[in-house]
Amino acid sequence: MTTFQDDLLPGTRRALLHRIAVAQAEGRAPSLVAAVVREGRTVWHGARTSVDGHAPDQNTQYRIGSITKTFTAVLVLRLRDEGLLDLGDPLEKHLPGTGVGEATVAELLAHTSGLAAESPAPWWERSPGVLRPELADVLGEEPLRHPAGRRFHYSNPGYTLLGALVEELRGAPWEDVLRREVLEPLGLHRTGARPEAPHAGGWAVHPWADVMLPEPAEDLGRMASAGQLWSTTGDLARFAVFLVQGDDRVLSAESLREMRTPAAPPEAADVASGYAYGLGLEVRRWGERLLVGHGGSLPGFLASLTIGVEDDVAAVVLANCTSGPALAAVAADLVGIVADAEPRIPEPWRPLRKAEPSVLELAGQWYWGTYGFGLRLTADGLASLEPLSGNGRRSRFRANGDGTWTGLEGYYAGEVLRVVRRPDGSVDHLDLGSFVFTRQPYDVEASVPGGVDPEGWRGIG
Repeated sequence: MTTFQDDLLPGTRRALLHRIAVAQAEGRAPSLVAAVVREGRTVWHGARTSVDGHAPDQNTQYRIGSITKTFTAVLVLRLRDEGLLDLGDPLEKHLPGTGVGEATVAELLAHTSGLAAESPAPWWERSPGVLRPELADVLGEEPLRHPAGRRFHYSNPGYTLLGALVEELRGAPWEDVLRREVLEPLGLHRTGARPEAPHAGGWAVHPWADVMLPEPAEDLGRMASAGQLWSTTGDLARFAVFLVQGDDRVLSAESLREMRTPAAPPEAADVASGYAYGLGLEVRRWGERLLVGHGGSLPGFLASLTIGVEDDVAAVVLANCTSGPALAAVAADLVGIVADAEPRIPEPWRPLRKAEPSVLELAGQWYWGTYGFGLRLTADGLASLEPLSGNGRRSRFRANGDGTWTGLEGYYAGEVLRVVRRPDGSVDHLDLGSFVFTRQPYDVEASVPGGVDPEGWRGIG
C-alpha cells in the first residue's frame, strides 16, 4: 500500500484505510483500490487485496464502466461551446436517420430522452460489440420506453448515440477524439478503451461461497461511449480535479458547473433519496453533504468517482468484482472522513479592490413588500441577496456591465435585477423580475405597484 504521508494526519489516514479494509473484507472483493484528492492534489492512496504481497497501486488499471459517460458528456459540451451544436437541438439535426431524432442533445445527456435502459439481447455487457455493428442494432425495433423529456430513465443506448454524434461532428472515431481532446491535455495517460498492463482481471464472486469465476472482458464496440474505458485511481483523481476546476484547454469551469446542475426531473424515489442527474454527472445528497460524480459497473468491475465540491475533497474507489462493496457509499464516506476530520481552511478575507459608489449604495437592507432582505457586495464581484430571517428566496447575482445583474441560482437564476432611479439619480427601487424591492416596507417615496395607502401604517382601533 502506498500513502502520501505528509498530506493527511495519521488519524485521518488510519480512518481511510479502515474504511476500505472493511469494504474489501465485507464486500468480498478480490482487490479494492482508492484515492483521495484535496484542494487539487492527491493526498492519499490505499489498497486492499486478497493476494499477499501484490497490492495494486495508483497506476493499476480497472474497468470504470459508466464513468465513461462523464467523459463523453465533456466531449459533447465541447461541441456546444465551439458553436457546433446547441443542447436544445434535436438529434436529427446532426445525426439523421436514427429513428429517435426528436430527442434533444440535452435530453440524451440527462437521460430524459425516453430511450430504453439497455440494448436488445444478447446481454450487451457480456457479448462482443461486433454483434451490434450499427446504431439500429443498439436501439432495436422498439427503442422508446417513455415520451421524451417527461422523466428520468437511465439509458446506455442514449450515450451510444452521443458517441455517434461526436464522431459525426468531428469526423473521427470517438476513441480518437477522446484521446486527442481530453485524455492527452489532462495527462490521463493510463486511461483508454483497452487494458494496458498492469491491469486487474475481472471476477465474479459466488454469492454463497468464497469462490470466484473470471468474467469476460468484452469490447463494447458501438456502445463504447457508454462504458468502455479502463482507468486508474491516479488518472481519475486528476480527472476529479478537472471536473471541479476546469481546464480551458478542455472545458471551462462554467460549463462544468452546468454539468453538475440537476437537469433531469427526479423520480419520487429519487427525491426521497436525494438523487438527481445533471449533464453526464450524478448529483446526490449524502447526509448534509452535496456530492457529484458518477458510478460505473461492468461484469467483473465496480467503480465510483465522488466529489464534495464545497469541501474540495474527492474520492475514487475501484474494485474488480461484479458485485459486492457499495462503492458509492465507500467513496462518500472517504470524502466525509477527510472533510470532517480536516475541514477546509477558508481563504483569507480580502476586501473589494474597487468599490464603485453607484454599486456600493445598493448594499444593505431592502424590502419586498414586508419581507426583509439584505444585499451584500462580496470581494468576488458578486451581489448576494438573502432573507433577513427564516427561509426565503436567495441568490447571488453577477454584474452585466450595464448596471443590471443576473441571478446565478435558485428561484432567481437567470432573472435580471435592475436599479430603477429617479430623475435626480437617486435609487427609487430595485426591480427583480418585476418584483419591487424598496428601502422601507412599502416605501411611500418609491414607485410601488398598486400604490401605498396615504394614511400609512396604523394599529387597530
